[in-house]
Amino acid sequence: MNVFDIVGPVMIGPSSSHTAGAARIGKAARLLLGEEPLEAEILFHGSFAKTYRGHGTDKAVIGGILGFDPWDPRIRDSINLAEEAGINIVISTGTIEDAHPNTVQIRLTGKSKKNVSLQGASVGGGNIQITSINDMLVHFSGQYPTLIVLHHDHPGVIAHVTALVSGCQANIANFRLNRQEKGGLAIMTIEMDQSMDAKAAESILSIPHVVDVVLLKLN
Repeated sequence: MNVFDIVGPVMIGPSSSHTAGAARIGKAARLLLGEEPLEAEILFHGSFAKTYRGHGTDKAVIGGILGFDPWDPRIRDSINLAEEAGINIVISTGTIEDAHPNTVQIRLTGKSKKNVSLQGASVGGGNIQITSINDMLVHFSGQYPTLIVLHHDHPGVIAHVTALVSGCQANIANFRLNRQEKGGLAIMTIEMDQSMDAKAAESILSIPHVVDVVLLKLN
């Protein structure tokens, strides 16, 4: 447990779970997209679905999608700012099986027509757990610099990626791999104690069978 867990985050809004955590999930989606969004579909589940208007969870998620940190005062006006930026926002509520009560699904479309989807839960004190990217299971907190690598499931890809991370003197704190099927699409998430250079992360794209790479830094 760290000081952040005890005293809570610096943030805009009444609730660390419903605003600070929600903003961090929204920002994670924006970073995954990697470009200006044109459309955002937001689905709230559980407690989020019941109270998002009163707690400003919609403003927080949209603020994150705009790239704002949880303490950015622009979050208060994020809905209007998104409209001014020409972003079409659709908000709905629903039930997600086996999901944490404070869960949101976000689907973004960017200016290049790139699409990403993300599911995350706000688990208290501004902390989050990302549980799905592009409908593939993942599990990471965003508390560490996180390398996200989408690739085809071929021998040697993991070894190449982790060797490059090691060569950047970035220590791996957590590693997870999920795949659709043997030989199909797979996604690895590598949480690191120290961030690696952005250009080094981009160089992973040159590894055979790698489809996309994102270096996610929320803190």
